[in-house]
Amino acid sequence: MGNLRARTLIAGMVALATVGFAPAATATTTGIADQWSKPGPFAVTVEALDSTHTVYRPSRLEKHPVILWGNGTGANPTIYDGLLRHLASHGFVVAAADTPNAGSGQEMLAGATTLIAENSRPGSRFQGKIDTAHIGATGHSQGGGGAIVAGADSRVTTTIPIEPGPQGSATALKGPSFFLGGQFDTIVVPGLLVIPRYRLANQVPALYGELGGATHFTPVGDGGGFRGAITAWFRFWLSGDERARTEFFGPSCGLCGDAAWSDVRRNAKALAVPGA
Repeated sequence: MGNLRARTLIAGMVALATVGFAPAATATTTGIADQWSKPGPFAVTVEALDSTHTVYRPSRLEKHPVILWGNGTGANPTIYDGLLRHLASHGFVVAAADTPNAGSGQEMLAGATTLIAENSRPGSRFQGKIDTAHIGATGHSQGGGGAIVAGADSRVTTTIPIEPGPQGSATALKGPSFFLGGQFDTIVVPGLLVIPRYRLANQVPALYGELGGATHFTPVGDGGGFRGAITAWFRFWLSGDERARTEFFGPSCGLCGDAAWSDVRRNAKALAVPGA
């Protein structure tokens, strides 16, 4: 992203962190958000994972899948605190990279390395509590680009790039991917910068979802209208929650008929995933 766009993003993030996150992009109370935007059953703890990551996790650890998180340019995990807490409340251990420059994907993957090591370390609170076979990657803007980079790692089983920056190669993604765009995003313009990358990911089941009315700053805070779809995707692919399957797959795809979404596309591999 160019210097002007980067400065615009930083200024917008700082302003939203000060006065609060942007409201949801649509006033609808039906569709995918109706079930999946509500808090999950787990109380949430936020703490340092290591010197470079903050972890959002269920307070009472059982055995949980992992989500790797990357921030937008100039941002940090507190800018997205509501969304990260929400994901933890649905049973995920979220490793958020403490960096405003997550585009390399390496900072995100380092969180996976730490949690996998902690899962085996005697005396660790995470010992035996990490489902190392189910690790997702997501992030916003530059962090969305970083998620695409991370999604090329064999440990990452599914990816959600949110209004992603240009980093990474969609053709290298290893697992199912859900590309998210904002209808009124003038920084990462969907038709120029998101839909083409979705089209390239034809080696995996891939979806494109464009949230009606959303700007580049809609994901800030609690994820806005994106929150429910992000949660449902990870609940299906990482937690095996069959309730989420028909939100994306089969002839009754819930997202496809949800009026809150201005454009939904599924590639051939996604169309082949069975519905409920």
